[in-house]
Amino acid sequence: MPNTPSLTAKVAALLRAAHQLLEGGAIFADPLAVPICGEDADSLSRVVREHPDRLRLFIVARSRFAEECVAHAVDRGVRQVVVLGAGLDTFGLRNPYAGKGLRAFEVDRPATQQWKRECLEKANLRIPSWLTLATVDFERESFLERLKTVGFKDDRPAFFTWLGVVPYLSRDAVLATLSLIARIPEAEVVFEYGRPPAAYPPERRAGYEAMIARAAAVGEPWLSFFNPDELVNELSRLGFNGVEDLSPREVAIRYFSERDPPQNVPGAHFVHARRALTS
Repeated sequence: MPNTPSLTAKVAALLRAAHQLLEGGAIFADPLAVPICGEDADSLSRVVREHPDRLRLFIVARSRFAEECVAHAVDRGVRQVVVLGAGLDTFGLRNPYAGKGLRAFEVDRPATQQWKRECLEKANLRIPSWLTLATVDFERESFLERLKTVGFKDDRPAFFTWLGVVPYLSRDAVLATLSLIARIPEAEVVFEYGRPPAAYPPERRAGYEAMIARAAAVGEPWLSFFNPDELVNELSRLGFNGVEDLSPREVAIRYFSERDPPQNVPGAHFVHARRALTS
């Protein structure tokens, strides 16, 4: 709903905070995750009870994956990071590469960004000089045009993180956004997506469909699904010539220290796509 903050953004923020308390930030350490939420331990415990442990782990793993990719991009000389659908993401506040000149831009709907500003004020967290917040009505405005009005350079390389958004957009909207990102020289983007429920055997499908139904019940239905080969082809068509796609199993091996997790388990795929210059 356009006039209220995103409920899924709230849940993701609370689960990132809960990870700091329950697992000590073992997968993704974020010292600002708890303060920015402004919730006490009882409230976080209630959220944890209401959501599967694996959802919490995947949410923090995707943030770690994104920030690992950002680190490599900074090493290659990228000095602009855009957080699309930022919610209560704290990378721009922490920005470990500010000393190298990395600028961060956060883009979100007006209601969600107003909520974030209120959370920052309550937590006594200031917006640093290297971070710019930009409000965008995604239905009526081009986020690139809006970014250009606040200092973003569309003729220079940039890294985009786009977490917790793609499943809630139509396929056309997803591809249109990726097409805009592809206009940036040496653009990179990290996002996650889900495969269609029909891609999984019936015995593994029920929990996945229940999660999708819960999102729809709170007014944030999943609108798009992709198969890996199909998505790689679409990204290639848009000019992304370097694509890494981690399946849920590969995520579990890399970040959860699981040696041999089961095959073909439903869950988010993590994608890092890059438009590298070719000689």
